[in-house]
Amino acid sequence: MKKTITICFANNKGGSGKSTTCANVGYELSKMGYKVLLIDGDMQMNLSLSFLDEDRVLETAKNGENLYTAVKEQKDIKEFILNTGYENLDLVPSSTLMSSIEYELFTKWQREFILRKCLKNVKESGVYDFILLDAPPTLGGWVMNLLCASDHLIIPVEASPWGLFGLANMFEFFATVKELSPELNLLGVAVTKVYERKNYFKQTVEYLSETPDVYLFENYIRVDSSIEWAQDNCKPVAVYKPSARSAKEYKALAEEVISLVNR
Repeated sequence: MKKTITICFANNKGGSGKSTTCANVGYELSKMGYKVLLIDGDMQMNLSLSFLDEDRVLETAKNGENLYTAVKEQKDIKEFILNTGYENLDLVPSSTLMSSIEYELFTKWQREFILRKCLKNVKESGVYDFILLDAPPTLGGWVMNLLCASDHLIIPVEASPWGLFGLANMFEFFATVKELSPELNLLGVAVTKVYERKNYFKQTVEYLSETPDVYLFENYIRVDSSIEWAQDNCKPVAVYKPSARSAKEYKALAEEVISLVNR
């Protein structure tokens, strides 16, 4: 039976490109023939909106066919999987009710591992090659849940003056979670929203290159208006505009992810 690889995209800094990177890397993996399950762990539901129109996302948010219900009731995640309409690519949508998930988890036994239990049967079935989780821009019990359910962590970082702000806290949080879940691995840091001509990019790369025990992805994502237009149309970039520079960059990043997890 094949092993299902679970990767969480997380950063406590908002605007880092987490959801966008998760969505487009997931789509590129599915195009390569890998079976991928996306899990939207953020109340903003941006990962869900990357594939489903707003009406469908709001419908699932209200009718209980979402991650919040699965976690609150500690149900098998299989019951909440939707097809995105793209081959090899499924999704567990989020809900605005995720804003109260910390409260729901507070009194639960072994609360850090509830999502891991929800994913257990799907992971062990080997149906999916990859499960990609999108985390909210916070550090707390819910993000700890997402990380404890994962094999790897990817931290998207925006190449901007504030992009590195709080990154040390993210590294510390990762170290704390690793004590609970020793198999969790920091796969690397992916730089997003890059303007190559600006010093912010150079400063970001220099800082990350000098950070001990942190892999810096060679492939980064430059600023591209096609990304926003694709989001506005609820599509991956490579579907909205296959010739877009960012579509090629996400493909290269997905290929780098594969090479790292197969080491």
